[in-house]
Amino acid sequence: MKKSILIFLLFSVFMANAQEKFQSLPFGSIKPTGWLKTQMEKDVNGFVGNLDLLVPDLINDPIYGSGRLHKNSQVKDLGNLKAGDAEGSEQYKWWNSETQSNWWDGYIRNVFLIDDQAGIEKVHQYVKRILDTQDEDGYLGIYDAALRYNFNSENGELWSKATLYRGLLAYYEATKDEKVWKALVRAVDNVMVNYPINNSSPFSSGEKFNGGVSHGLTFTDVLDKMYQITGNKKYTEYALFLYTDFSRTYQSEEDVQLKNILNPNYKLKSHGVHTYEHLRPLIVAAYHNKDLQKALTIYLERIKNTTTPTGGPIGDEWIAERTADATNTGYEYCSIHELLDSYTVLLQKTGNASIGDDIETIFYNAAQGSRNPNHSCIAYLKTDNSYEMLGTKNGEVEPDRKQTRYKYSPAHQDVAVCCNPNAGRISPYFIQSSWMKENENTMVATLLMPNVLETEIKGSKIRIENKTNYPNENAFHFQILLDKPTTFRLKIRKPSWTTSIITNEKYRVEDDYIIIERTFKTNDNIKLEFKTEVKVITDSKGEHYFSYGSLFYAKEISSLQIKGKEYARGFEDLNYEPLDKTRFKFIENHRATFNNNNIKADLKNIVTNKTETVTLIPFGKTILRQVSF
Repeated sequence: MKKSILIFLLFSVFMANAQEKFQSLPFGSIKPTGWLKTQMEKDVNGFVGNLDLLVPDLINDPIYGSGRLHKNSQVKDLGNLKAGDAEGSEQYKWWNSETQSNWWDGYIRNVFLIDDQAGIEKVHQYVKRILDTQDEDGYLGIYDAALRYNFNSENGELWSKATLYRGLLAYYEATKDEKVWKALVRAVDNVMVNYPINNSSPFSSGEKFNGGVSHGLTFTDVLDKMYQITGNKKYTEYALFLYTDFSRTYQSEEDVQLKNILNPNYKLKSHGVHTYEHLRPLIVAAYHNKDLQKALTIYLERIKNTTTPTGGPIGDEWIAERTADATNTGYEYCSIHELLDSYTVLLQKTGNASIGDDIETIFYNAAQGSRNPNHSCIAYLKTDNSYEMLGTKNGEVEPDRKQTRYKYSPAHQDVAVCCNPNAGRISPYFIQSSWMKENENTMVATLLMPNVLETEIKGSKIRIENKTNYPNENAFHFQILLDKPTTFRLKIRKPSWTTSIITNEKYRVEDDYIIIERTFKTNDNIKLEFKTEVKVITDSKGEHYFSYGSLFYAKEISSLQIKGKEYARGFEDLNYEPLDKTRFKFIENHRATFNNNNIKADLKNIVTNKTETVTLIPFGKTILRQVSF
């Protein structure tokens, strides 16, 4: 592409903004109920709520205050094994900011959503300590005065701010604490003053590996939220500027750069988590500048090719021009969270119901399937077909690297304490996007789950509880409480797998949303059920998956649990050795049936070459498994 055309696409700010379909609701408006709340309570009592006790040196590092980085700061010992890592050591200086801020972000959101009063008090004290580190000019970050905003190499300036400010924004929305809001406004203004729009280059950092710089593009998360709260377009204009600068500067193989997107021969190759988190900056930029809409469409299609049917995006650690494979491409928990978060932004901007399907697929399958169903720990890396969890990818040997990522751990400190903090963020972010407003007359149930919404509609307070055991059942009871009888529209996303709808309500379906419009009483109810059938999904490699509703089903493989490092009593690394190496093959006459939340299907035993009736259980309840046939 000619340079002049590229510049035109990047800088044509005068184009009218694309219209955003839905409005996000403030954090805390939607809270979990049922099994989802129970799982989050277990998480807070488990690794999500205790990571500061499991890796105290990382979480308690005063990197935002008395321990700010300076020119003589030394690389930190994070307790991880670095053999075989090619990314360089400079990143280890800022790494603790990511670990602790992402953890606090998740912790803040979890304790507020489950009304954990002890945790909320702990959060109050944390926020006070952080605000005390803010300088008079508004600077809130990890560098001393001599270093900040003055880099020509790897750094964590914007990244450390993005991770910190996201948590503070959640705290502000939950508490309406004006002191926190004013601190955030001053902090973001400080960035804009020191990296002036269209007159600086925040992403110029030499021509070496720059992982922290690249992560920093997600500062647009903060800007987009500030825009959602205030309606002030200076934030989205600055977000477009950041994407513009990122696209025109040297970056070490970053898929989201516009020149790469518009190259028809380009294949995704970056560090997976970068590729999926960078979808958000591209979305925000494209909704400020319509000329980037084509680039967004191309990028989304490429991501589809890297994602398994269960929602697992390649991230082990690099995409490396591969397409998703049930056995041979793994996905990082960080990548799972970042792609889910990016899709929630896309859902808010576009209102496209199919994006809701993608989000639910990720959360109910890849994310749940990377949790240990019996212990408080997660897999750093996981594959759809998980034949062993002994450190390596289904026994594969990686030259020059001692791979340990394919195991379950409450911290994964031997690799990096990044996936566990993100595992603490994913449920709150999922819940946050389950209800949105289309306008003052329309509430939208965008994602389906057991939850309760409290907000206002047409000046009346409204409370809607979705009483459901979804996704284990497909029936819903929406209990609606209002201050006074109110006429409004309720839209409920109809999943793509639905074969029929059962309800006594008068409704119509538009763009895969069920629309119910009537006068609702002060105490009202809506009941509906989605009918479906067993479906066979074929991936790009010709492998077959069985699904029912939003869930995928797998043949569980019995295993021997092997304990590893103990962080504290009840918190230890866990490996799993298979006790059965039988594999099965798909046959056309599989006669799959659904009963009691299991699927029974006829499959061919590869060893005996005989057909057997095999029981498949929900993918998210497995450790070792075969899910593709």
